[in-house]
Amino acid sequence: MARSALLNVMVQAVRKAGRGLARDFGEVENLQVSMKGPGDFVSSADKRSEQVLFDELKRVRPTYGFLMEERGEVAGEDEQHRWVVDPLDGTANFLHSIPIFSISLALERNGVPIAGVVYNPATDELYTAERGAGAFVNDRRLRVSARREMPECVIGTGVPHLGRGNHPHYLNELRQVMANCAGIRRLGSAALDLCYVAAGKLDGFWEDDLNPWDTSAGWLMIKEAGGFITDKAGKDDMHASRTLVAGNEAIHAQLLATLRKA
Repeated sequence: MARSALLNVMVQAVRKAGRGLARDFGEVENLQVSMKGPGDFVSSADKRSEQVLFDELKRVRPTYGFLMEERGEVAGEDEQHRWVVDPLDGTANFLHSIPIFSISLALERNGVPIAGVVYNPATDELYTAERGAGAFVNDRRLRVSARREMPECVIGTGVPHLGRGNHPHYLNELRQVMANCAGIRRLGSAALDLCYVAAGKLDGFWEDDLNPWDTSAGWLMIKEAGGFITDKAGKDDMHASRTLVAGNEAIHAQLLATLRKA
């Protein structure tokens, strides 16, 4: 596949940050870890990854703004463009030596993602997408699953953990989905979950309490792979509602209807 100059910049940045994460992942027991909240860890690897991404992107596009998981919003002179960065999505997996984590990077223009990269340094899987140009993993084009009925499907989810989310409501949703699908998977990296929907590995996905840096790149992957992605009300208001439902056209509709029963 031919990448634009802009997408090449993004790929180079995530690969450079990924090399650091890969090194730290090999020595995970020696990482200095601090608590950010109940069950929510920030490692020194996370902070180093974010600094590499900030430095690389600032160097090539000095006027663009940022929205970053750790340092928050950084205004830029160019008010139309903003990098949305998660330097380590799946921190709990990373700190427990589970090789399901990623760097997620999106570029927004006037609030809409126009390019996205999600990279898992542990597996060297590189997901890329540009608006109107398709979505790819390691240069292979992505398409969402073709399954049409929920009982045939494997559905991904994010499980609320200690101190986060409405546990009783989530359990009601889980009961509804479990009773109507072939299997549930909780992988621990929302950015990769969305890429797996784009790749047809997961037939659908839902989660609450998500942030823009978790979803912006994955949103574009699914759109460019022919999928549907909305909030739980079926609207394009995911950042405000912090809810997300994704799949192909048929499964997205059925998953929405199933969740509403909860």
